[in-house]
Amino acid sequence: MPNNQEKYDSDILEADDIDSDSPGKYKVVMHNDHYTTMEFVVAVLKEIFGHTDTTAEKLMLDIHQKGEAIAGTYWFEIAETKAMQTMTRARNEGYPLKCTLRAES
Repeated sequence: MPNNQEKYDSDILEADDIDSDSPGKYKVVMHNDHYTTMEFVVAVLKEIFGHTDTTAEKLMLDIHQKGEAIAGTYWFEIAETKAMQTMTRARNEGYPLKCTLRAES
Protein backbone atom coordinates (compact mmCIF):
# COMPACT_ATOMS: atom_id res chain seq x y z
CA MET A 1 0.00 0.00 0.00
CA PRO A 2 1.44 3.42 -0.91
CA ASN A 3 2.27 5.95 1.78
CA ASN A 4 0.11 9.09 2.16
CA GLN A 5 2.46 11.25 0.07
CA GLU A 6 2.15 8.91 -2.91
CA LYS A 7 -1.58 8.49 -2.31
CA TYR A 8 -2.24 12.23 -2.70
CA ASP A 9 0.19 13.05 -5.52
CA SER A 10 -2.71 13.16 -7.97
CA ASP A 11 -4.92 16.25 -8.25
CA ILE A 12 -7.95 13.99 -8.62
CA LEU A 13 -9.35 12.46 -5.45
CA GLU A 14 -10.83 9.02 -5.66
CA ALA A 15 -13.75 7.98 -3.45
CA ASP A 16 -11.33 6.06 -1.20
CA ASP A 17 -9.26 9.23 -0.66
CA ILE A 18 -12.10 11.22 0.90
CA ASP A 19 -12.35 11.01 4.68
CA SER A 20 -15.87 10.04 5.70
CA ASP A 21 -15.43 12.25 8.78
CA SER A 22 -14.80 15.34 6.63
CA PRO A 23 -15.47 18.68 8.30
CA GLY A 24 -19.06 19.82 8.54
CA LYS A 25 -20.24 23.36 8.93
CA TYR A 26 -18.17 26.07 10.58
CA LYS A 27 -19.03 29.44 12.06
CA VAL A 28 -16.98 32.42 10.91
CA VAL A 29 -16.38 34.46 14.05
CA MET A 30 -15.34 38.11 13.73
CA HIS A 31 -13.43 39.53 16.71
CA ASN A 32 -13.36 43.07 18.06
CA ASP A 33 -10.23 45.19 18.02
CA HIS A 34 -9.62 48.84 18.81
CA TYR A 35 -8.57 49.88 15.29
CA THR A 36 -10.95 48.51 12.65
CA THR A 37 -13.70 51.02 11.93
CA MET A 38 -17.34 50.15 12.39
CA GLU A 39 -18.00 51.26 8.82
CA PHE A 40 -15.43 48.79 7.50
CA VAL A 41 -16.94 45.92 9.51
CA VAL A 42 -20.43 46.74 8.21
CA ALA A 43 -19.12 46.87 4.62
CA VAL A 44 -17.41 43.48 4.95
CA LEU A 45 -20.48 41.90 6.54
CA LYS A 46 -22.59 43.14 3.62
CA GLU A 47 -20.18 42.50 0.75
CA ILE A 48 -18.52 39.23 1.78
CA PHE A 49 -21.18 37.66 3.99
CA GLY A 50 -24.29 38.99 2.21
CA HIS A 51 -25.94 40.66 5.19
CA THR A 52 -28.49 43.44 4.86
CA ASP A 53 -27.83 46.91 6.26
CA THR A 54 -29.86 46.06 9.35
CA THR A 55 -28.23 42.71 10.16
CA ALA A 56 -24.75 44.01 9.36
CA GLU A 57 -25.19 46.92 11.76
CA LYS A 58 -26.56 44.64 14.50
CA LEU A 59 -23.65 42.22 14.09
CA MET A 60 -21.15 45.08 14.09
CA LEU A 61 -22.59 46.31 17.40
CA ASP A 62 -22.42 42.76 18.83
CA ILE A 63 -18.76 42.54 17.79
CA HIS A 64 -18.07 45.93 19.36
CA GLN A 65 -19.99 45.32 22.61
CA LYS A 66 -19.55 41.57 23.17
CA GLY A 67 -16.09 41.13 21.64
CA GLU A 68 -17.18 38.82 18.84
CA ALA A 69 -20.08 37.75 16.66
CA ILE A 70 -20.82 35.03 14.14
CA ALA A 71 -20.75 36.47 10.63
CA GLY A 72 -22.13 33.27 9.11
CA THR A 73 -22.11 29.48 9.12
CA TYR A 74 -20.84 27.60 6.06
CA TRP A 75 -19.24 24.37 4.90
CA PHE A 76 -15.57 24.37 5.91
CA GLU A 77 -14.09 25.46 2.57
CA ILE A 78 -16.54 28.32 2.17
CA ALA A 79 -16.06 29.47 5.78
CA GLU A 80 -12.29 29.39 5.36
CA THR A 81 -12.48 31.36 2.12
CA LYS A 82 -14.76 34.04 3.59
CA ALA A 83 -12.53 34.42 6.66
CA MET A 84 -9.42 34.76 4.48
CA GLN A 85 -11.14 37.24 2.13
CA THR A 86 -12.15 39.33 5.13
CA MET A 87 -8.71 39.35 6.73
CA THR A 88 -6.94 40.00 3.41
CA ARG A 89 -9.21 42.94 2.70
CA ALA A 90 -8.69 44.24 6.24
CA ARG A 91 -4.88 44.02 5.91
CA ASN A 92 -5.02 45.80 2.56
CA GLU A 93 -6.94 48.62 4.28
CA GLY A 94 -4.52 48.66 7.25
CA TYR A 95 -6.84 47.02 9.81
CA PRO A 96 -5.99 44.10 12.12
CA LEU A 97 -9.50 42.57 11.94
CA LYS A 98 -9.40 38.92 12.94
CA CYS A 99 -11.74 36.09 11.92
CA THR A 100 -11.63 32.58 13.30
CA LEU A 101 -13.53 29.40 12.49
CA ARG A 102 -15.49 27.46 15.07
CA ALA A 103 -16.94 24.03 14.36
CA GLU A 104 -20.70 23.93 14.59
CA SER A 105 -21.86 21.81 17.51
